[in-house]
Amino acid sequence: MIQIINYIISQTQLTETSVKNTVELLNEDCTIPFISRYRKERTGNLDEVQIGEIVKYKEQFEALEKRKATIIKALEEQEVLTAELKDKIEFILDLTALEDLYLPFKKSRKTKAETARKNGLEPLAKIIMSQNARDIESIAFNYVKGEVNSASDALEGARHIIAEWINERTDIRNNIRHQLERFAIISTKVVKSKTEDEAAQKYRDYFDWSESLSRIPSHRLLAILRAENEGFIKVKIEIDDDKAISKIEERIIRSNNDCTAQIKVAIQDAYKRLLMPSLSNESLQNAKEKADESAINVFAKNLKQLLLGSPIGEKRVLAIDPGFRTGCKVVCLDAQGQLKYNETIYPHPPKSDASGAIKKISSLADAYKIEAIAIGNGTASRETEALIRKVHFKNDVQVFVVSEAGASIYSASKIAREEFPNYDVTVRGSVSIGRRLQDPLAELVKIDAKSIGVGQYQHDVDQTKLQKSLDMVVENCVNSVGVNINTASKSLLSYVSGIGPKLAENIFDFRNEQGVFVTREDIKKVPRLGNKAFEQGAAFLRIKEAKNPLDDSAVHPESYAIVEKMAKDLGKTIQELIGNSATLQKIDLKKYCTESVGLPTLQDIIKELEKPGLDIREQAKVFTFNQNIKTINDLREGQLLPGIVNNITNFGCFVDIGIKESGLIHVSNLADSFVSDVNEHVHLHQQIIVKVLEVDIPRKRIQLKLHK
Repeated sequence: MIQIINYIISQTQLTETSVKNTVELLNEDCTIPFISRYRKERTGNLDEVQIGEIVKYKEQFEALEKRKATIIKALEEQEVLTAELKDKIEFILDLTALEDLYLPFKKSRKTKAETARKNGLEPLAKIIMSQNARDIESIAFNYVKGEVNSASDALEGARHIIAEWINERTDIRNNIRHQLERFAIISTKVVKSKTEDEAAQKYRDYFDWSESLSRIPSHRLLAILRAENEGFIKVKIEIDDDKAISKIEERIIRSNNDCTAQIKVAIQDAYKRLLMPSLSNESLQNAKEKADESAINVFAKNLKQLLLGSPIGEKRVLAIDPGFRTGCKVVCLDAQGQLKYNETIYPHPPKSDASGAIKKISSLADAYKIEAIAIGNGTASRETEALIRKVHFKNDVQVFVVSEAGASIYSASKIAREEFPNYDVTVRGSVSIGRRLQDPLAELVKIDAKSIGVGQYQHDVDQTKLQKSLDMVVENCVNSVGVNINTASKSLLSYVSGIGPKLAENIFDFRNEQGVFVTREDIKKVPRLGNKAFEQGAAFLRIKEAKNPLDDSAVHPESYAIVEKMAKDLGKTIQELIGNSATLQKIDLKKYCTESVGLPTLQDIIKELEKPGLDIREQAKVFTFNQNIKTINDLREGQLLPGIVNNITNFGCFVDIGIKESGLIHVSNLADSFVSDVNEHVHLHQQIIVKVLEVDIPRKRIQLKLHK
């Protein structure tokens, strides 16, 4: 336990108490949302990001320990494990150093050095490395036998053994690593046969490219590696070979005789055949891991902003999935997102029944008392929006354009088929568009986050790390908002702290069979939902219009007694306390502190009682594009246009300005000063004003500037 605590502290610089207590909570199967919200006293008020870092390094340490155990077992089987070697292994806290230590003992495929040893040439290699012998060729004649046909063959075999020894020296490997880290250049060359390939043209900037590996931006490295994977370019990592070889010679050569010449040849061989291929690949892999981490962070930030996007709330919605030839799929949803009606209208070519479509939309809005309209932002979106704005509604109806990203994935999914077995994918897709307006979070959790399309090279990064990061983002978002247990889907319930897919299904089935949950205590009746799951999840599950108002708040059931005591001391009911800021602020919290409950928890309780169940998300706002801009051909340099940020990357952000092509605000055009983090200047789905800087119609590229 001490080792893992020290390892995490060295990586995070957090206090020993915070790390120790957090690790204990994690070992007790507590979740990040639960720990960060309800165990602040034990963690020292760590937030979910800091706890996430502890989880990350805890897993790293455990993986390192697992690898150590595997190596120790392998060394025991080879009967080469000494007490000293075991101590060295157990002391190491770095995976690379561990693999370097194990390198000489690895059972690998047949190597040149292994062949030379079998031919009895290791003694000759030791003589050469002693650097004392003279007339080494004469000595080599003594080893001419069996497979070794000449002194030249003997010396070559000995050099192969020496090259392997050089390759296995940790100090030499680390020196080359250091040079690669500081001075490596990544260069590319186009594969000549692919130069004219149409698919290769998007990578033409990298047909002949070079720059420092340590400075290359993550998006460029990932693009280069994708181009290589697709066979369009060749990638090479280079340093000053002469300097690197000279550094090795300085570490090995101590004399100037016959042995020296042999060692120099062995050094050249070791460097070119063993060290450089292995370590340049390692340095590229390290750079790729950093690029992955950067891209995953971008995706995670984007996903969080998307999931916490503005909901319109429980309003009756008419949703439209626009289209030309196949028509526009229209659905009417009640305030809880239940499908009430569906229809297809054909306002656009080839049928062009605009008047019939307007009448139909008007009558549906009236019949279902529609309060808002959601239009998907795909094909025919602008034309459909223009049509809707011609409709004269009897009541005030807000019109929104909603992102369709991933809607087709949902509509063809098992979740959608279970929910709407009697409807086709087009109806399901329209329902998803409408529900996204009502509550983006509740709808988007049904879709694999990677399908939402707000990332940067998400298919090129480590998929396991990406999935883990995105799952953590979804879990944190769901629990920061809270979930209505009586209306939530299985998908949404599965992300609640301590619940997971199986218990979510049990909750869903129990609700369908037994009726709605009346109190949080009722949750304990769900099959297989034990005390631990209740502890972890109860406070994130809300019950609207509950008899006990605390059941619709973020106050944990374990703290109900504290609130009851506060109310009793003030001579009020809990209901009279809720929303009563003046009274709540007068409470002397120190009076209610115990060994396990301190001021952080009590302050959270007061904050929650002031505005119980407050949604942390902003309300959705209506947005209108410039109606005169219909295609890229309508754009002119200098125009100021309204737009919506629809993707964020490390090199800038993409903006929907109401046409097929999104424009790019390069990071250099976000502000007049240096921008280190794009997210500090814009966020996903933010409504902004942009200035058109450049329009490249042939390449369909639009350069924009953020207008302050």
